[in-house]
Amino acid sequence: MFRFLAGVAQLVRALDCESGGRGFEPHRSPHFGYFGYNNNMASKLKKLKDLERQLTVSVSVEEYESKYNTKLTKIKSSAKLDGFRKGNVPNDVLKQRYGNSIHYEVLNELIQESYPLELRTQELKPASPPAINIESEDPTKPISYSAVFEVFPEVKPKLSRWTSYEKTEITLDDSDVDLAITDITERYCHWHKADRAAQEKDQVVIDFEGKIEGEGFEGNQSKDFKLVIGSKSMIPGFEDHLLGKSSGDSFAFKTHFPEDYFKKDLAGKETEFFITLHEVQEMHKAEINKELFETLAMEGVEDEVGFRAEILKRMKGEIRQQEKSLTKESLYETLLKSNDFKVPKATVDEQADLMRKDSLMRMGQTPENAADDLFPQEDFLENAEKRVRLDLLFSALLKKYELEVQESDLETFIEEEATKYKDAEQFKTWIQSQPQQLDQYKMVILENLLIEKLESDLKSKVKVIKFSELANK
Repeated sequence: MFRFLAGVAQLVRALDCESGGRGFEPHRSPHFGYFGYNNNMASKLKKLKDLERQLTVSVSVEEYESKYNTKLTKIKSSAKLDGFRKGNVPNDVLKQRYGNSIHYEVLNELIQESYPLELRTQELKPASPPAINIESEDPTKPISYSAVFEVFPEVKPKLSRWTSYEKTEITLDDSDVDLAITDITERYCHWHKADRAAQEKDQVVIDFEGKIEGEGFEGNQSKDFKLVIGSKSMIPGFEDHLLGKSSGDSFAFKTHFPEDYFKKDLAGKETEFFITLHEVQEMHKAEINKELFETLAMEGVEDEVGFRAEILKRMKGEIRQQEKSLTKESLYETLLKSNDFKVPKATVDEQADLMRKDSLMRMGQTPENAADDLFPQEDFLENAEKRVRLDLLFSALLKKYELEVQESDLETFIEEEATKYKDAEQFKTWIQSQPQQLDQYKMVILENLLIEKLESDLKSKVKVIKFSELANK
């Protein structure tokens, strides 16, 4: 839930924007908030609802006329109109012919130039594109427009000593290793035809067709579909109706899609499935031999004793990662409980959209081709808001602790990553030419540094979990 590094870099950059380029220091206006000015521009800032702001900018007549006359002079030097020599067309004629287009071109340029400048002047960090409304475009008066947008909040992290996070410890015993070995031999099994009724853990080859109120629906049928009974890869109730059936059986049954099914048009609907069972296959577990060792990339393992030792080693490595991950998750939950602040709706919507796209990609779908009810965006809003809140807290905490990645930190991290590859030196050479990946490494390092700081500053209590409990989650 809390893997949020992908969005952090962008937010850190946004929140670290320099506020330079100001021609003045802002001061208070009793109605609008901050009011700024320089020789050619003035701006007023008004706070709207939550993080919404309205920035009203006025540009002087002189600035407008300067741009307008520059463009008019440029046109005059090359304009060719009937009855006039090139370069000698009177200004009033040029204005009549080109004045309207010059006017809107100048307006566009004034907005594009003044908006970012006034953002820096007001020390604003926008979280959304502005909605621009031109208040006045009369060239004999100051040009005025308003921009409405959301800003990032100013986050001041609170670290409560009264709230404890859970430091996870995972216990492991011989029975866990036995179960892991059983799982491996079943996962790499072979299937053989069985002349009997289907049982739990058998694989069946079936044709199926589903209908709701007599009508088909998307993905409602398949032929020669292989399904392991008990795998829970189908909707609840489906696999149960296959138990006791034999090769050649044709039958039908009714069941319901779950209420929280990801396709809203199917959620909770009663469905009738028509089944033809072609074959029942029983599992023959993989033998613990050299072939299995090679499949699992277990170099140096020669026998069952070595196999068990390697499985134990890998499980301990997984435990270390899980302990770290669960502790970090609890720590972030503690931070969220202690820090309540508004987040930009536009940023949350953008994050929810990214989450939806990621879910669709995992299913081989694209947002353009997917139905609207397939992973609707609103289903991701809660987690998206949590992700954005954590990103902002992350950035604020980096500043609080003044954490930075040293070159030696990055070198050490790359050395550790290189050990995962056969040719470590080749990897180290390659990674130096991958700036995006190096940025990701830096963010991981920063997160690790932050976790160390938080663990020392916050109170913790130990939570012990059995490995078997973890595996069943």
